[in-house]
Amino acid sequence: MEFAMLNNGVKMPMAGIGTFLLTPDEAEASVLSALECGYRLIDTANAYVNEKAVGRAMRRSGLKREEIFLETKLWPSFYEQPDAVEKTLRRLDTDYIDLLLIHQPAGNYIAGYKLMEKAYKAGKVKAIGLSNFTEKQIQEILDICEVKPAVLQTEVHPYSQEKELKKFLNREGIVIQAWYPLGHGDKALIEEPLFAELGRKYGKSNAQIILRWHIQDGNIVIPGSKNPAHIKDNFDLFDFSLTEEEMAKIAGMDQKKRYYISTPELLKGYAEMVPPVDEQK
Repeated sequence: MEFAMLNNGVKMPMAGIGTFLLTPDEAEASVLSALECGYRLIDTANAYVNEKAVGRAMRRSGLKREEIFLETKLWPSFYEQPDAVEKTLRRLDTDYIDLLLIHQPAGNYIAGYKLMEKAYKAGKVKAIGLSNFTEKQIQEILDICEVKPAVLQTEVHPYSQEKELKKFLNREGIVIQAWYPLGHGDKALIEEPLFAELGRKYGKSNAQIILRWHIQDGNIVIPGSKNPAHIKDNFDLFDFSLTEEEMAKIAGMDQKKRYYISTPELLKGYAEMVPPVDEQK
């Protein structure tokens, strides 16, 4: 396992399991499988409506709470609720969250950020950060915050490497975390001849080559899967390293091609949407 050191001294695993689009039953099974394989980073969110299931999997694993790095995200419709963090803790059945993010730059996200700062100061959250924010929006937070964001979770993969954004984040001491690390399952990306060539050289799959590139480029990865074999493979990344030349070749694949495009209409819809968190199993 390799770790990133966050700007407040917290150590965060470089590879974890994502639970986006997983039902509660799927999330519980996937997280349990991942923890058995050696994963120690779990990513969930209010909006995924599977936080209770993630908490169950953590308990069933038999691991001590401090051995697991738990990450979740506040949804826009909860940003102005004073007890939003406490409700999240109850759903996860835990005393603290290792990393709490503002999920979307929608609604009153300044209020949401101040809510997270309060939870951080109270010891209920070990680190805070942002998800899906642009450089301009991150700067807005930096201009008003008392606790600096430690992580930005956003779309990153070989076709969209966010090189300029990463320069800004590096200057500010903010670590980047990649969702869609494999390009939203785009076959054209995953089947790039370069990844097949490197896979043959190292005895790895194309996906493992891509995930290893992420880690060496400083990107924390959280690929999601319900398939136990894929979950195991997505963590088998720490027994080889790509050369500088190989890293440079992958860097040359950047097309600035994103699969998720945020719009004002989309953000307005997020602010109005209330996830059925109280109905989850």
